[in-house]
Amino acid sequence: MPARAAKDQDNPLARYWAKRDFSVTAEPRGEPAARKRGKALSFVVQKHAASRLHYDFRLELDGVLLSWAVPKGPSFDPAKKQIAIHVEDHPLSYGGFEGTIPKGHYGAGTVIVWDRGTWEPVNDPHEGLKAGKLYFRLRGQKLVGLWELVKIAKPGEKQEPWILFKKRDEHARPTAEYDVVSALPDSVIAKPLRSTEPVEPRPRAKAGGDSELPGAVKAPLPAQIGPQLATLATGVPPKGRWVFEIKFDGYRLMARIDGKGRAALITRGGHDWTDRMPALARGIEAMGLRNTWLDGEIVAFGPEGKPEFNALQKALDKRPGSSDAIVYFVFDLPFFEGHDLRGVALSDRRTVLKALMDEKAEDPVRFSADFEVDPATILASAKRLQLEGVIAKRADAPYVSHRSDTWLKLKVKMRQEFVVCGFTDRTGEPSQVGSLILGVYDKPGGELLSVGSVGTGWDTAEAKKLKDTVAPLEIPKPPFGAGTAADKPKPGRWSRRAPGSERWVKPTLVAEVEFGEWTPDGQIRHAVYAGLRADKPATAVLRERPQDIQGSKPARPAGSVRVSHGERVIDESTGLTKLDLVRYYESVAEWILPHLKNRPVSLVRGPTGIGGELFFQKHGEKLGIPGIKELPEALWPGHPALLEIATAEALAGAAQMNVIELHTWNSTKQHIDQPDRIVFDLDPGEGTPWQHVQEAALLVRAMLTELGLEAWLKTSGGKGLHLVVPITPKLDYDTVKDFSQAVVQHLARTIPSRFVAKSGASNRVGKLFVDYLRNGFGATTAAAFSARSRPGLGVSMPVHWEQLPELKSGAQWTIATAREYLSFQSEDPWAGYWKKRQQVTKGMKALGMA
Repeated sequence: MPARAAKDQDNPLARYWAKRDFSVTAEPRGEPAARKRGKALSFVVQKHAASRLHYDFRLELDGVLLSWAVPKGPSFDPAKKQIAIHVEDHPLSYGGFEGTIPKGHYGAGTVIVWDRGTWEPVNDPHEGLKAGKLYFRLRGQKLVGLWELVKIAKPGEKQEPWILFKKRDEHARPTAEYDVVSALPDSVIAKPLRSTEPVEPRPRAKAGGDSELPGAVKAPLPAQIGPQLATLATGVPPKGRWVFEIKFDGYRLMARIDGKGRAALITRGGHDWTDRMPALARGIEAMGLRNTWLDGEIVAFGPEGKPEFNALQKALDKRPGSSDAIVYFVFDLPFFEGHDLRGVALSDRRTVLKALMDEKAEDPVRFSADFEVDPATILASAKRLQLEGVIAKRADAPYVSHRSDTWLKLKVKMRQEFVVCGFTDRTGEPSQVGSLILGVYDKPGGELLSVGSVGTGWDTAEAKKLKDTVAPLEIPKPPFGAGTAADKPKPGRWSRRAPGSERWVKPTLVAEVEFGEWTPDGQIRHAVYAGLRADKPATAVLRERPQDIQGSKPARPAGSVRVSHGERVIDESTGLTKLDLVRYYESVAEWILPHLKNRPVSLVRGPTGIGGELFFQKHGEKLGIPGIKELPEALWPGHPALLEIATAEALAGAAQMNVIELHTWNSTKQHIDQPDRIVFDLDPGEGTPWQHVQEAALLVRAMLTELGLEAWLKTSGGKGLHLVVPITPKLDYDTVKDFSQAVVQHLARTIPSRFVAKSGASNRVGKLFVDYLRNGFGATTAAAFSARSRPGLGVSMPVHWEQLPELKSGAQWTIATAREYLSFQSEDPWAGYWKKRQQVTKGMKALGMA
């Protein structure tokens, strides 16, 4: 054997090279690379649409990427043991490869980088590989926490199967709650989720107290440390590394442990509550700490196992043993064993805290987990779990005792504190509160402004307790500032009862209230009472206004809703469920919303699935979909208000309310009488072969080109195709419809063997009716990316004209496959559609209409 061949055979990349022709494929040839000292090991997961879609899981070791093919992709659910076939090592340069491997070659298909980051072996990786058990930690844009690969291959097997699964840690999540491969299907190169700046390894602080952390200073224990406060924000900046923690429904609490190990429990306002929570104080003291400050939040859990503010209120009612139900979630360590850590980066403070809690903490003291994912994903999970929101924290930031923009509040629900300014009695029950009248200060030390009232959220016992609390505070006049809108109350403003039923109180109580929205005149709507707060003075209660942090990305959850009866099968032919439909619409929100915004929409609802009765709905009677807009009735006089779906929330809410199809008008709400597009729906009759549908699309396109019009193509999601022609909104509907009819009639006269100009099944057997009726006032067409209520649940998909010969049907993509297809698309086939404006005047003249 020649020396060069023998050398190549011994190379760890020899199998990789042998399988590929690098004169044809764009994959990098690569060489084994020497590891740079101190550099973290990389990992990458590539999504590969080969003969079968799968995920290539790759870990850097010894200058190459160890590789496994994972057919179903990773899962955060420890119960999911995913098969992972060990394949040939790849070069490190392959970690950045995205592209298409040509047909007929090994691995033919499209590859994207689905996730990447760094990994850290927990055990010796070489010994682990030899033993068939590799245990490691990932820090990627999507995958985080502890994972394991276990070899299950039997002697003599041609392939070497392993299993990949998530270890149980703070990042583990059941599939029913979160499926990462469907929630985040795209390339992290095309759509990065967060900063992937390398994090240099830092020295760690030892749990025994010897500090090796940059920024740590040996110092005496401070008598006081003010808590760091978060800023309400609409999103997080794209730069920097951010971690996310659950925003608990409780009270902020700091614990000071002195040199003798005695714990003092200090509220946000500086009050000592140690006597109110003796069990918690004992739990902290049992950790054996000295000269330490902990920062966290106390919560109590409701019947469903979620933190509930009302449950915390009951746990703090001063009865013996009532506070034993309180749990303390610790999330920061500003001072530790005689060392001031406020100048230390958050990530390092939490590393020390995690080690400390793992070693010494027991109930009721717990570690507050963090998640390194994108804000939309964590907020979507918080919304599904009916939590208040999350806190985003900059990983490299110090601890400061004031409100900062390195800690950001991202809320799922509208919720804040309000000053109790008055009350009404419950009708027929004067011993109970019927509603609380609420206010906020316009500025610290300023005037009270009315914000409305809350009249729900309590039971009979709580209503009596509230009455006993507020009645002694009664005053003769409203406490609102003179001249404010609330100084002269309007009848029924705070209550449905007659004027004069309102009774006013000294503004010293603070209530926590959840609500639907702020009205333009500063009132809250759909308010629900959560409880009274004792940790914040009334004079500090202002209206919370979310800030747009410079350069931040919106952090709203992508329309994620809690799905009722998600397991219900809505298409017997495929077994697809209501949950599949809702998650599909959530996943395509950024694609479909541009086609829905500003246009009246009609909805096809299937409460029992596509096999049951379907309802076509243009108006919003009794729908109750959160976020959906009712347009002014003046747009269509004499009819109920039309609907608009303009947000991800409304889109997901519609799917939750059994909406399957979304149809839009050809005009926007700004120019309701003047269409800005023409739709030609190629509807094949019985017996028409698919090839004739494809040819018909080309023939219609050719005719439109002759008339000076450019058309864009999409599948219908059913049997046919749609050609969409954007036009300048200047003509009325009747003129545009007449023009489209003239086009269809000309086609039928010119090529009668293929086209007919009349609808009806008997007229188009073996032929196509190009439906121009979609162009009348009030007529609609299935929107791009809409599902269709037919067996298979096809999707109307925009495509390039170059893709037409490859299409196999008008329902080539379904709600089960469309999102995966989109994750591999680097270009929008309709990119030019949005800017194109065309006149039909030339075409009208050519057809003898002008």
